[in-house]
Amino acid sequence: MRVRPVALGACVASALSVLMAPTTSAAPSAQSPGDVLDSQEQRFLPNPVLPSKSKSWKIHYRSTDARGAGNTVSGTVIVPDDGKTGTRPLVTYAVGTVGLADKCAPSATFPYGLTKEGTLIQQAIARGWAVAVTDYEGIGTPGTHTYTVGRAEGTAVLDAARAAQRLPQARERGVNAKSPVGIMGYSQGGQASSWAAELHGSYAPELDVKGTATGGVPADLNKVADFNDGNIGSGLIAMAAVGQDAAFPELRLDTYLNARGKLQKKIAENSCVEIGAASWPLGRIEDITVKNPLDEPDWQRRLAESRLGGTAPDAPVFLYHGAVDELIPYGVGTALRDEWRGKGASVTWKSLPLGHVTGAVAGSPLAMKWLAARFTD
Repeated sequence: MRVRPVALGACVASALSVLMAPTTSAAPSAQSPGDVLDSQEQRFLPNPVLPSKSKSWKIHYRSTDARGAGNTVSGTVIVPDDGKTGTRPLVTYAVGTVGLADKCAPSATFPYGLTKEGTLIQQAIARGWAVAVTDYEGIGTPGTHTYTVGRAEGTAVLDAARAAQRLPQARERGVNAKSPVGIMGYSQGGQASSWAAELHGSYAPELDVKGTATGGVPADLNKVADFNDGNIGSGLIAMAAVGQDAAFPELRLDTYLNARGKLQKKIAENSCVEIGAASWPLGRIEDITVKNPLDEPDWQRRLAESRLGGTAPDAPVFLYHGAVDELIPYGVGTALRDEWRGKGASVTWKSLPLGHVTGAVAGSPLAMKWLAARFTD
């Protein structure tokens, strides 16, 4: 189980608190998914040297976990500072793997330009679109990040869009219930955005979703885990096991781990992706366990719950994958394409002659162009 490349993760230490605005606003009575609990203006930097003509707010908002219970998630809303007040498009953007520790959250790294996908997000801002970026469940909020748990990711993505529409500061700048919505993400973000696409009709049908651009999607966690066992993505298998256990404590991950495995679990829980992945290169599951949890029926049931392809997205999809992806098998991407098409979904497929990281970089402009066309349909 893994999701997103080391190079696309972001791990930072806190710095320069002067970049954070001191003002906050709160809505303590909020209870519905997407309701904003509080907001704080802060700076958005695409990278350490590139400025962004935008306004940005860190928010906490209500969402729904994998069991259907209410939870609180943090995130960021970014709106171009272009003086426009008319209705503008909104992209709810799902980042790839950043790690499990709170310090890795996009909302924590945006002010310093240290979010690796910040430059990609700036492409949307430059087009005049607003962007909502979820931190996902358990990053920046109490508990452990439920990494690779598809349903929890999908609801967090959809509720980030709802929250952006309800944030007063964003509403003043053209983000509202009439905003056409695009969903976008790659790698873990591909899983999250694809789950948002599948859940849209049943969970957030009021959102005017025009399309989903999603790439490098780990649609089948079992196949991704098999591919990375003993491969360069082995550290991410451990991270994903921690994420599944966080969502479903009855899986009792600790009972399967040997001493090395318990150390790896601790590293995963307290690190960003660079350390979490690099700390166990080319590892095998058997090296950190006394018994492989992936062989057990309860683990198999939970992994199956995160498998994509069971529901056709109700809006068009742009799906892309690197033909030589070294982390997520190309066949997992083509299988998702075929399953969605078989269920009647409108899927535009793009195969890229690239690997995982390069596929993300090259695919992003194509995805943005495709979304732009959906916004003008």
